[in-house]
Amino acid sequence: MTLPAAPDATPAIRAAADLFKPVLVRAAVALVFGAVTVFWAAPPESGMGWAGGLYLLATGVVMIWTVPKTGFPPREGAGRVLSAGGAALAGAGAAVALIPAPLVFGIIAALGLGVAGAAELFAGIRGRGRSVLARDWIASGVIGLGTAIALPFFIGLGPHALLGVAGGGAIISGVLWMLSGLTLRHDAPGDSAEAVN
Repeated sequence: MTLPAAPDATPAIRAAADLFKPVLVRAAVALVFGAVTVFWAAPPESGMGWAGGLYLLATGVVMIWTVPKTGFPPREGAGRVLSAGGAALAGAGAAVALIPAPLVFGIIAALGLGVAGAAELFAGIRGRGRSVLARDWIASGVIGLGTAIALPFFIGLGPHALLGVAGGGAIISGVLWMLSGLTLRHDAPGDSAEAVN
């Protein structure tokens, strides 16, 4: 994996060689949820709650899984903020799944996505020029915050509209994370040795 050049005296953050694994899992979760929202024409409230809740819960858990692999200490600075963002998103997912109502989805999911998006934006800005995921966190943070801002405006339109907004953000972020994960996998140490064998 090629580490970014540090623009100042701050050293680059060394990520784990298998960082691509949680990144690709996150992409798959987002793309599967996005596909569900595209093809589910008339979801009931319970379906909205379970589909959206499982997506938020899984994404939050994967965010927490990613933190130690990024090179950020999980209990300091950006690592702590990312872990808190993932925990907030997972908690929002559990709440949305257990209380399937448009108002709950529109508010609680927006709060979870907003906190996670802000955490990723913070980590991306903090790790710019030092972390291989800095640009991806910035983009994903903006997508998460945009989705969080839009969700409450669709509460009155019901489950299909709410899932559509959340699914649209999931598809965009899923493509972003898929490209990031594939790039990390390609650049991971050991690829050249495996290719020779």
